[in-house]
Amino acid sequence: MLHIVLAIVIGAGFGAVLDRIGATNPNWIGRMLNLTNLHLMKTILLAIGVASVLMFGGQMLGLVDVGHMSVKTAYVGVFIGGLMLGLGWAASGFCPGTGVCAAASGRIDALFFVAGGLLGAAAYMLSYPFWQGLGVLSGKAWTLGAIPGTDYPAAIPTLQGDLAGLAIGGAFIVIAFILPRRLAGRKAPAGHPAE
Repeated sequence: MLHIVLAIVIGAGFGAVLDRIGATNPNWIGRMLNLTNLHLMKTILLAIGVASVLMFGGQMLGLVDVGHMSVKTAYVGVFIGGLMLGLGWAASGFCPGTGVCAAASGRIDALFFVAGGLLGAAAYMLSYPFWQGLGVLSGKAWTLGAIPGTDYPAAIPTLQGDLAGLAIGGAFIVIAFILPRRLAGRKAPAGHPAE
């Protein structure tokens, strides 16, 4: 029961942060995607960078058990799904997490987005045998570099995966700080995204 309560508290906190930074507003997401306001992009890069540095640094120091690391299988279906997710994100202004948070904040368009996502998941579930028969759902779980203590195959076996994770995380942090507020279009509107 404690796990469920903890999940609800962490999820509510995460949702509140997403709403506060403007990620539940499709207008701000659209501005990010058309490069007229990169506030969200900078926030996303910083969050991924800090999480990567903490996770891989923690693994190197023995504070994070690599046995808890889950590497997803890479196969054609993942790339097709990623493309579909990106197109849906650009068209709707929501990704699954921000859509649920926006719905919780009372956005009617987000309710339609969530309903569409659930219908899409149901359609995938019903058509799963078809996709499996095509062979687009089979592959292997692999990492960029070798992670000590795991048996995942590495794309570059001589590369230490923890160091690669630290370097990529550090690069994301640096990019988040040096990226300008906008790359294209008119000047970004004043004010905070949550306003």
